[in-house]
Amino acid sequence: MTEVLLVASTWPQYGVLADSVRKFNALGARVRLAGTFPMDAEGVPEQLAESELAELHQLPRNLKHRSQALRRRASKSPAGLRVWMQAGRDSWLRSRARKADVLVALDPGAVYTVWRLAEFNRAAPARFGLAPALKAVEELKAQGGTAGARSSVLPPLHAITRDVKRTVDHLPAQIVRAATPRPVMRSGVGARLWRSAVTAPGMPTKVRAATSRYVAEGMRWAGRTSGAALTLADAAAKIPDLKLKADLYDEAAMQEIGKGISPRGIEKAVAARLALADAEFGKGHVKEAAEALNRALFLDFHRVLHIDQLSSPLARDAQGFVAPLYRSTAMQALSRPRGRRAPAAPAPTDRPLRLLVTTSANDNFLHLIKEHFGDHPGVELRYLDLAAGKHLKRISWAAPRMLQDRLTDGESDYHEEVERLMRPHLDWADTVFLEWAAGPAGMLTTIDPGTTRVVVRLHSYEAFTRWPHMTDFSRVDDLVFVAPHVKDLTTSLVPMLRGEHAPRFHVLDNAMDLAGFDRPKSPEARFNLGLVGISQVAKDPKWAIDVLQRVRKHDDRYRLLLVGGDMDRRTSKATRDYLREFEEILQPLEESGAVVRLGPTDDVPGKLVDIGTILSSSVREGCHVGLMEGAASGAVPVVRDWPFYAGKPNSARTLYPQDWVVGSPQEAAERILKTTATEEAWRAAGERATEHALTVWDWPVVQKHFEELFLGEDLGRK
Repeated sequence: MTEVLLVASTWPQYGVLADSVRKFNALGARVRLAGTFPMDAEGVPEQLAESELAELHQLPRNLKHRSQALRRRASKSPAGLRVWMQAGRDSWLRSRARKADVLVALDPGAVYTVWRLAEFNRAAPARFGLAPALKAVEELKAQGGTAGARSSVLPPLHAITRDVKRTVDHLPAQIVRAATPRPVMRSGVGARLWRSAVTAPGMPTKVRAATSRYVAEGMRWAGRTSGAALTLADAAAKIPDLKLKADLYDEAAMQEIGKGISPRGIEKAVAARLALADAEFGKGHVKEAAEALNRALFLDFHRVLHIDQLSSPLARDAQGFVAPLYRSTAMQALSRPRGRRAPAAPAPTDRPLRLLVTTSANDNFLHLIKEHFGDHPGVELRYLDLAAGKHLKRISWAAPRMLQDRLTDGESDYHEEVERLMRPHLDWADTVFLEWAAGPAGMLTTIDPGTTRVVVRLHSYEAFTRWPHMTDFSRVDDLVFVAPHVKDLTTSLVPMLRGEHAPRFHVLDNAMDLAGFDRPKSPEARFNLGLVGISQVAKDPKWAIDVLQRVRKHDDRYRLLLVGGDMDRRTSKATRDYLREFEEILQPLEESGAVVRLGPTDDVPGKLVDIGTILSSSVREGCHVGLMEGAASGAVPVVRDWPFYAGKPNSARTLYPQDWVVGSPQEAAERILKTTATEEAWRAAGERATEHALTVWDWPVVQKHFEELFLGEDLGRK
C-alpha cells in the first residue's frame, strides 16, 4: 500500500481534502495528515472522521517548552521556518516521513518542513498541493505502489515546481517571502523551484517583481549569486512595464557585478535601459531619458567588465559590442554632432601663444609639458586643475546633466553653468590642451569653444569608459593618442570618430625624461627581474610570477623585484579576488626571498639600478611607461604580447622592437635565460634597449612633436 503523508500549517479546505482523500484511497493509498493548526477546534474531529483519513496527528503549535534563544530566533524567522522549528523534533512526524512513499505540503507554510523531511527520505517524491500528489501516487502505482520499488531516486522537491507556478501568483508577496526561508536556497532543487516560480503565467506584475526580489534575497544569503541574477532576469523578461523591467534587469546585473563577476545578462540590462530611454525621449521626457541613458552607459562600461578583469568584451569585437548602443534613438540624438560656429583661429604670429593646460586632479603625465612650455618664449601658459574648485569639479563629472543637455541641444541650466564657469578661460586661450578624454571632455564640449582650438589627449583607460561616448568630438580640433593600438580601439568604439566631423588624429608618445634612468648596474642585477607598477588587475603580476618560476628551475639566483603600490582592495570585488589569489601565490616566494616587494617609491631610477630584466606582464597597456623607463635604464625588456591587442594590426609587437615581445611565459623565460646567459650578453642587450629608448621616447625627441602640435604646421591626419 502507498503511504501518503500530508503536512499543513493551516486548516485545509474540508471539501477539497475529503474528496482528494477518497481519490487517494481509490488508488490504494493510505493517507495521514499532520498539522500545526488547532485540531481540537469545534467540529474538526467529526469532519476529519468523515474524510477517511487513516490517521490525524497534532504537531506542536508553539515553542513554549523550548529554549528562550530558540523562541527569540523563531520570532525573527519566516513563517515556513517557524513551522519546522515547531514540528521538526516530533517523533511521530519523523517516523511517518521516513516510511512515506509521497510527502505533500498542503500550503506555503508547510513547504520548508516537507523539504526538510524529504532529506530523510530521498526516495519519496515531495509535492506541493493535492493535485500533484495524486499524480505522484498514480505514477507510483504504475511502478509497483511504493517509492522503494522505483529504480531511480528523485531529488527532494524536484517535481513541485509546476504546482508552485500555478499557485504563487495567488499569494500575497509577504506570504511568498514567509514560505521561502533562506535555508531552502542552499538546495539546488529548492533554489530552482522558487526561481521557476517567478515565471508563472498570469502572475500580477507587482507580485512577480516582489517575489523575484525576495527569492533573489534568499539566494544571495545562500551564496547563489548567479541564481539570484537569473531569478531577477527571468522575472524581468515577463514584465511589460519598461521601467520595472529595466530595474529588475539592472538589479540582476548588479548581483554579479557586486561579486566581481562579468554579468552574463549585461546585454539585456543595457537593452532594457535603452528601450526605456527611447520611450521617454519619444514622449519628450528628456530628464528621464537622460537618466536611463546614463545608466545604460554605466552598465555597458562598468569597470568590472572592462578594467578589473583580465579580459573585456571589447577585446573580441569592440565595434560589435557598441552596435546595440548606437541603435538607440536616444543615443543617436545624443551623438549628433553640433559642431562649432567658427573654425579655430590659427596660432598668433604677433604675440606668444596662449596655452591653457587643464586636467582634473591627474597631472601625472603633464610635468614636463608644463615645465617646457612654461619657459617657452613663444608660449604664455596657464594651468587649470578642474578638481581644485568645487564648482568646476561638480560640472566636470555631472554625467546625467551632460546627457540632458545633449538631448535638448544645449537648452539647459547645465549649459548655462558651463558657459559661466568656462567661458573666461576659453576667451583667454588660443589653445586648450585637455589631459584625459574623460568627464571634463564631455563637459567642455557642451559649449561652443568659439575660435579657441581644443586639443584632447586620450591615454588608454578612457577607451574602456562611457566618457568618449558622451563627448561631442565635433568641437574637438585635435585628438592625441599615446599609441596606434589605442587609436584603433577608440575609433572602432565611437562612430563620431569615423565620420566627417571627427577631429584630426595624432599619435604622440608620453613626455618622459629618460636620460636620468641610464645609470650603471651592478653585476648582481643580471639575475633580478623587475616589474614596475602592480596597482591594477590589468598589470597581471601573476604572469610575472609564472615567468620567475620557470627561470628559477634553471637557476635559483633569479629573483623578482616588485616596484610600486599594491592594488587597492576598495576598487572592486574583482580586484579583491585577484589580489587575494596573487597574495597566496606570493607568500611562499617572499618567504624564500625569490620575490622582493620594494613598495611605492619616488626614486624609480634608483630602484631600476638593481633590475637587470624589465617585464611587461600586462594584458593591455597604452604605452607602458614603466617598461620604457626600464629599457632606458639598460634592463633587458621582456614584453608580453598584450592579449587584448595580440594579433591585431597594431599591438605590443608594432610598438616595440620585435625581439622584445614574447607570446607566452615559456618564451619569456627562454628570452631571459638567453640574454642573461653571460654578463657580456646581458650588458649588450641592455645597451641596445637604452639606445632605442633614448632615441625614440626621450623628452628631447618627443618635445619636438609637442612643439609641432601647438606651434608648428598642422601635421595631423584623420
